[in-house]
Parts: sequence; C-alpha cells; structure tokens
Amino acid sequence: MNFSELNQLRPDLAFIADWIQPQSQVLDVGCGDGVMLDYLQTDKQCSGYGIEIADDKTLACARRHINVIQQDMENGLGMFDDNAFDTVLCLSSLQMMKHVEPLLRDIARVGREAIVSFPNFGYWPHRTALLLGKMPVSKSLPYQWYDTPNVRCATIYDFADLANEVGLEVMQCVALHEGQPVHFLPNLRGSLAVFRLRKRQA
Repeated sequence: MNFSELNQLRPDLAFIADWIQPQSQVLDVGCGDGVMLDYLQTDKQCSGYGIEIADDKTLACARRHINVIQQDMENGLGMFDDNAFDTVLCLSSLQMMKHVEPLLRDIARVGREAIVSFPNFGYWPHRTALLLGKMPVSKSLPYQWYDTPNVRCATIYDFADLANEVGLEVMQCVALHEGQPVHFLPNLRGSLAVFRLRKRQA
C-alpha cells in the first residue's frame, strides 16, 4: 500500500503516518484490519506488531502479512519490555477501553513515543445533539447509544489533562476533520483528536 492509497482510504491515518520515522519499531494497539501497519511496512520499512481481538480483523491482518497478536487490549502489554518500540499507536481505540489510565501508562512504558487518536466529544455537532437532549451520532461516533462499543467520551482538553497525570509530555496535538487539520477553534471544530506523546523528561 502506498501513501496515495492510504490517503484515499483513511486520510486520518495518512496524516498520522507522517509522524512516524522510516524503519521504526511500531506497536499498533487495536490495529483493526492492519491497514496502517501494512502501509508502514511497505512504504516506510517499519516493523512491529499489531494487537487486535476481533476474529475478522485479525484474519484481515494475517492476509496483509501483519504480525498480529489476538488479545484483548484490556489485558495490558505485559509481554513487551520497557521501551521495546519506537512508537506505539492507539488509534480510535482508547475510547473503547474500560480502564483507560492503566492502558495509557502501559503504552508509555513500552514505547519511546506514542500516538493516540480518539473521537473528540467536544466537536460542535456532538454538543448540539446533547443540547437537543440526544446522544451524538456522527461520522466519528457512528453508533446509537444502545449498541456503541465506545465506553469513554473525552474532549481534547480532557485527554491533555490525563496525559499530564500519567507523566506524558504532549509533543503535538492536532484536531482533524475528514483527515485535515483544524487550526481555528480545534476543540469545537475537530471531530478527531490526535496526540503525539513522549515520557516527560526528568
């Protein structure tokens, strides 16, 4: 898979991929069908692993020749040593976790850097839906309240506070909408929050 194919399929992933150095060791936590790792392996000569629990997505990873470990992310990353990876990805998965803080600490432990993305609950259509007395449904939150896999909702400011609490330094924070960065009022106008993080220097 090349960059133009990734950009057409998932413009948000194409934007994030630019932050990852060639030939990096990468762990993709909640890697889905493996499209990101497929691109990183093919176009940037990266190596590493994906973690995914769903049978169909694990099979899709195998078909892409991705090294995938079928495991629930809630079980942590204890199989990996400290600083085992240059970059740990957790893209549009964190909001599905019951125990976000322990997983984030584990991500910080095994990676020199981390890139985390999640639907921004501060996005203006989400706020409008709540004002109208309804739970938000949008491209970034496409599920009805009764069948959503998302168990946590956060805004850009919420996550920045948590990152600081677990000892992570925010290197970059970008709000995206349909894969494009939003510069004006990002917490209001960005549907996806993307953070690039590293351990805070002593």
